[in-house]
Amino acid sequence: MLIALDHLHEDVEIGELLVVVTVYAANVVKDVRENIRNLIGGRMGHYEGMIQSAIEQALADLEHKAKDKGYDGVIGVKISHPNLVEGGVEVVVYGNGFRKR
Repeated sequence: MLIALDHLHEDVEIGELLVVVTVYAANVVKDVRENIRNLIGGRMGHYEGMIQSAIEQALADLEHKAKDKGYDGVIGVKISHPNLVEGGVEVVVYGNGFRKR
């Protein structure tokens, strides 16, 4: 369960900071196509999709990490600026675990 601080209506115990790093590798063929598109302009759909998938996976991993540590969910979730690295994309997601009282 991922929740925003401003929607919190129950008393909770805030736990430790949880961090997840997700790195997705690019498809070499699609990467070449995106580099060509970068020369002529336009949206880079392959990278957009990779970033979206990496964010979704990182959020799911963060939720699983919280559950594994006995938390009810994660509060104050932040998503770092996704970084395109050579051959892939890196996303860091973090927040504090919480337990309902």
